[in-house]
Amino acid sequence: MNNTLKIVPIGVGDAFSEKYYSSGLWLNYNGCFMLIDCAHPIRKSMREAAVSSGCDIRIEALDAIVLTHLHADHASGVEGVGFFSHYVQNRKLTLLAHGEVMSDIWPWHLEGTMAPACDPPETRRQFEDFFDTVTMDSDQPTTFGPYQIECRRTMHHVPTFALRIRAGTRMFGYSSDTSYDESLVKWLAEADLFVHETNGGSHTPYEKLASLPGSLKNKMRLIHYSDDFDGASSQIRPLLQGELITLG
Repeated sequence: MNNTLKIVPIGVGDAFSEKYYSSGLWLNYNGCFMLIDCAHPIRKSMREAAVSSGCDIRIEALDAIVLTHLHADHASGVEGVGFFSHYVQNRKLTLLAHGEVMSDIWPWHLEGTMAPACDPPETRRQFEDFFDTVTMDSDQPTTFGPYQIECRRTMHHVPTFALRIRAGTRMFGYSSDTSYDESLVKWLAEADLFVHETNGGSHTPYEKLASLPGSLKNKMRLIHYSDDFDGASSQIRPLLQGELITLG
């Protein structure tokens, strides 16, 4: 067994990016493959990340998707993965999400396009025809394979949850979308490495993160940045699409 947590950003951009795929992360620990968020075109972004990183990043090898929230730049690829897993692989894929997110996935995000069946035409499929589900609770960690996953509500205008994921002796953190929240940064900073979004509007200004102590900035990486973000002069290293990060 290789007790190293591997992380590859399959996308680093915001919802309006012309340069990058939407933000998403691929994780592998001891052969358990997991995506954090899943935006369209998910198979293309995974394929390119596989080439860049040299990792086995394929839908066919995927064990689960963890969804932080249901904005399209984080969840628009779930439909395609669900159809592929069902019709091509004849299996169900596991979705993990907090209960506030899980309760909306089918009725508000997927049912309109995934429920109708063509043969026979009057048949309607259900959520459980495509997915197995694991509902996370912010009061206690959730176990999936070798991972222990904690979640915490962020300051965003739809239910959104930051994550801390423990694998072996290492912990990885991800803010997902959020306005600046000092208490959230402290929560994430307990991880060995954490990724924080930065953007305008209802997101976190770079200046807020740049003003944090150096000890925090050293273990932080940036994601969800705009096309005009100046990564070369950033005090905090931005993630690069398709790079391989290892913890272990």
